[in-house]
Amino acid sequence: MTTTPVQMGQPGVVMVPGDHICAFYRGPGQRDDVLLPFLREGIRSGDKCLCVLDDPDPERVILPLSLTVDVETSRSSGQFELLASDAAYLPDATFRPDRMLAFWDRNVGAAVQHGGYGFVRSVGEMTWALRDLPGVDQLVGYEAELNRFLPRYPQVILCLYDLERFTDGRMLMELLRTHPKVLMSGQLLENPWYLAPDAGAIT
Repeated sequence: MTTTPVQMGQPGVVMVPGDHICAFYRGPGQRDDVLLPFLREGIRSGDKCLCVLDDPDPERVILPLSLTVDVETSRSSGQFELLASDAAYLPDATFRPDRMLAFWDRNVGAAVQHGGYGFVRSVGEMTWALRDLPGVDQLVGYEAELNRFLPRYPQVILCLYDLERFTDGRMLMELLRTHPKVLMSGQLLENPWYLAPDAGAIT
């Protein structure tokens, strides 16, 4: 898989295929400052874009995109797909890591192998994991397993974590260990706390 840098959407921020990025921010406004440029750059570049949001109104969140890119055409062509977290992560009010990994494999694989896309950028808003539902306690293990999946296709996965909602310091440290890169304050950084899934320290 090529490691040619790809523009993330924010000025001067580049990523490479295979990146698994943890974006920390505070509140919906900062979320959108990360999310919307990421999607805008993907649409402009002809990338497949898969976006799963936990916001009560996902359509409202992406509305500003239509000011700069043709969102309607990108959605009707299948280039840009927007899903609610209940449909992707929690289809039966239960989180199953194997099912979610299969979701990404099915959708990213189809985009690359049959859709003609040379690159896929996926983004997931992770606040669904704070609900009191079966399986959400497997979040950290799921994030670790994504690192085995990412090299299979030319792709990046961006995970959105709101620090106003994720306040458990121990959980945040566990999540840090599952992401090779961290986006904070507009900078994409190599994560010194990352542990590869084969390291055996992630449960």
